[in-house]
Amino acid sequence: MTTHAAPLNAATSSLISGKDDVKGTKVYSPSGDDLGHIDDVMIDPSSGKVVYGVLQFGGFLGLGSDYHPIPFGKLRYDHARHGYVTDLTRDQLEGAPRHADNWRTDRAWQQRSYEHYGVPLYWV
Repeated sequence: MTTHAAPLNAATSSLISGKDDVKGTKVYSPSGDDLGHIDDVMIDPSSGKVVYGVLQFGGFLGLGSDYHPIPFGKLRYDHARHGYVTDLTRDQLEGAPRHADNWRTDRAWQQRSYEHYGVPLYWV
């Protein structure tokens, strides 16, 4: 797992690196529980929008973990925590649509995912 080279600073930084600044960043629930960390980001090549943060969730030391693509709009960077905060709960993550091998190209799965999380569809 990678960590930030330095904490993000909104006053001096307008661009962030998915590899250096996002991957490995912790994600916290509304109550401050550690939900996991961002393993990857997914970008729509047509629009250039970052549409998912892939949360590595559960397990121990990477074993038995599950991966949950979360609409990136559900993540808000919290400078005090040096991590993302989401309004999602552990139960919502556990009840999310499970992804198949083709989730990145399956528009029906993406729609179910965005509807589950209550986020407007990014391609509309």
